[in-house]
Amino acid sequence: MSSRNLLTTFAAAAMLTSTAFPSWADKATDTLRVAFPKQLESLNPYVATAREMVVMARHVWDGLLYRDPNTGEYLGNLAKSFQWVDETTLEFELREDVVFHNGEAFDADDVVFTLNWIAEPANGVSNQSTVNWIDSAEKTGPYAVRLKLKKVFPAALEYLSGPIVMFPKEYFNEVGPVGMGLEPVGTGPYRIVEVEPGSRYVLERNENYFAGPKGTPAINKIVWKTIPERNTQFAELLSGGIDWIWQIPADQAEQLGYGYTVANEPTMRVGYLSFDAAGRSGDNPLTDFRVRKAIAHAIHREAIVDELLKGKSKVLHSACFPSQLGCSENVVNYDYDPERARQLLTEAGYPDGLTIPFYAYRDREYAEAMIGNLASVGITVDFSYMKYAALRDLDHSGEIPFKFMTWGSNSINDVSAITSHFFRKGKDDYALDDDVADWLEAADNSIDVELRTANYEQALKKIADEIYWLPLWSYNTNYVYINELEFKPYPDEIPRFYAASWK
Repeated sequence: MSSRNLLTTFAAAAMLTSTAFPSWADKATDTLRVAFPKQLESLNPYVATAREMVVMARHVWDGLLYRDPNTGEYLGNLAKSFQWVDETTLEFELREDVVFHNGEAFDADDVVFTLNWIAEPANGVSNQSTVNWIDSAEKTGPYAVRLKLKKVFPAALEYLSGPIVMFPKEYFNEVGPVGMGLEPVGTGPYRIVEVEPGSRYVLERNENYFAGPKGTPAINKIVWKTIPERNTQFAELLSGGIDWIWQIPADQAEQLGYGYTVANEPTMRVGYLSFDAAGRSGDNPLTDFRVRKAIAHAIHREAIVDELLKGKSKVLHSACFPSQLGCSENVVNYDYDPERARQLLTEAGYPDGLTIPFYAYRDREYAEAMIGNLASVGITVDFSYMKYAALRDLDHSGEIPFKFMTWGSNSINDVSAITSHFFRKGKDDYALDDDVADWLEAADNSIDVELRTANYEQALKKIADEIYWLPLWSYNTNYVYINELEFKPYPDEIPRFYAASWK
């Protein structure tokens, strides 16, 4: 049975059963059951980098700050107040009423320990761009901390309100990063009480949670399941096994009827094709600009957005998300032009086409649509569809010549969280362009908005001119959940279950 027919069958079943069983929510035990497609390789947020871990971290841990998703304002979280002393120094006054899930009292020692530990490259934080701007932290009182930056870093508040969360010093010293990944302890609105690695986690409301900007959770328990297959997720949703799923393709979401809410929201996540222009993976056709340009003209992005992504997605041309500070869209555009693509391949010495490896980790349907586009101009791919962690490891080791990937910027609304991450000579950089890296470094090390914007614009123009990336589209997300759930999605792609409730 085809995927579409299977979904139609499920939807028809839902229409029949929803009348007899109008509510599947487990209100009797106050339990929300959610499903995510990616397996968590660890429960340590400084080791695992997938979006699922970003979401989990917001529920189990807290940062010093919190960015209000409605206003964009930075608020104190574990810190009750904060101030810039100078361009590279921040000071925090901490809350005195916070307790970790294991009963350990939170104070300045935990903050200083966490910040200094993650700032040390030898400790192996997976996403170094999240922490490599931190120089050191020092305790200035039992509940007071001074943070020194290595350089001017205007996005510091964004990171301190998002991916940088605080660990309990004593517990971490006992169990280390591996132990934290197996039996995590935070201060957040939920604590993890059951772990079936890679498949199921149970989060229970933290009854000792402080009255911070996240508020007090209304729902007592969250059962978090890992279900890689979309059709299996749908079957679970329609049978009442789960209450909430997300990132559902439009054609699947459209199958649902009575009993469900489908909310389509734009997100900061972008899709892109990356080319090994620098030859990190060895001699390959993609070091030739004409081959990269041929691919750019071969991909029918508009059709894929209209027919597959739908919703609030749009085609992108610049290597950033439009709302991010410094994201200039004043770059060259590459329209769909298969005839021009064939001409460029001939000019590059491939009149009969070529074969190249191609990698992806998600959205197979989108990848296959692009593979079809490429085949129509004479480019055959050796397609490898892999789990994210495995592909990321190959990617970081410089072994991937051509890939379809996505990036959500850790929900940081600043170009430094995307363009600088991929083009400043780090392990994700397959361009290794000195000019681009220099412009980005200048932009990342200034609080002068005009100077930052000017440098980002130069970098983005050259990335587009040389086609180091082909930005594809912005993503939208279909959130699908039972009508009994009161849930509000946001563009930062962080489901806030701690703010959800039953109707």
